[in-house]
Amino acid sequence: MSSLSLPADYKALLSVHETEHAIVMIKDFFQLALSTELNLTRVTAPLFVQSGTGLNDDLSGVEKPVSFTVQDMDNANMEIVHSLAKWKRIKLAEMKLQTGFGIYTDMNAIRACEELDPIHSLYVDQWDWEAVIAKEDRTVSFLQDTVKKIYRCLKRTEFYIYDRFPAITPVLPEKITFLFAEDLQKRMPNLSAKEREYEACKEYGAVFIVGIGYPLADGKPHDGRAPDYDDWITETGEGRHGLNGDLLVWNPVLHTALELSSMGIRVSPETLLLQLQQRGCTERKNLYFHSRLLKGELPLSCGGGIGQSRLCMYFLRKAHIGEVQVSSWPEAVIRDCKARGITLL
Repeated sequence: MSSLSLPADYKALLSVHETEHAIVMIKDFFQLALSTELNLTRVTAPLFVQSGTGLNDDLSGVEKPVSFTVQDMDNANMEIVHSLAKWKRIKLAEMKLQTGFGIYTDMNAIRACEELDPIHSLYVDQWDWEAVIAKEDRTVSFLQDTVKKIYRCLKRTEFYIYDRFPAITPVLPEKITFLFAEDLQKRMPNLSAKEREYEACKEYGAVFIVGIGYPLADGKPHDGRAPDYDDWITETGEGRHGLNGDLLVWNPVLHTALELSSMGIRVSPETLLLQLQQRGCTERKNLYFHSRLLKGELPLSCGGGIGQSRLCMYFLRKAHIGEVQVSSWPEAVIRDCKARGITLL
């Protein structure tokens, strides 16, 4: 279990009935804003993919997916997706989308290895999005421009909810602050990565930390990243590693950093090989996804995931993610929430 604790003096600003309505409002409004800003069209996505294809997201590389066998497919093994990071690039190729256009979808997953706490659940729901980019777009500045577009969607959604529920006052800063993981480590060398995120979010309100996955000066990456979707080995002209990052905000209810999105420019054939070599898993290059990428059959792209329940939790000022989604929780958590007046859906 995580050490993140619930606030002692929490009181929900909305009733359960109001909350259910507000969840729909947030999801409808935000996905329309996102698709408009990034030129995305909605597609239908899988809940599971076949094992051994390399299509599933490996997250930090240690999480084991929920799996099952299919009798009518010669007992083929299927995996519940962790995310759709790699599946989306194949979808882009199939749809033959032009540069500057992309897709988004509702991604639903089960992460059985998750440490359960007020912001982590067994059930994961997010908007997965992916867009085709040109070779010259593989830069930190392009990544930052994309983040700014997403942040505009967050700001508009926050006002939209405030306009309908005046008790929920806006707190997002006017602009998001970009920080490099390398710089944060140098500024706060005695703190852990999570502690650095806490301090950065507390200071700025909303941050995008660039460079997730590449070892920093202390030999550790800021956070784990699988080697085969985000590009974290590329060194830009600014001397920073990585073309990916995490978008985090200060949570005024839990008084902590809250990650809302993980995203980045995706690996090219060249950086895929470099990252597989660095992680010692070059055997993956023979898998379906990896071999297609190495053959040049998949477009260059930028993409990410945005947590739906995380957004609802944040914008509705909820203390527990179970207030905006239905999942399963340990009995001790259920008792603790009930004692604090927190209604789990």
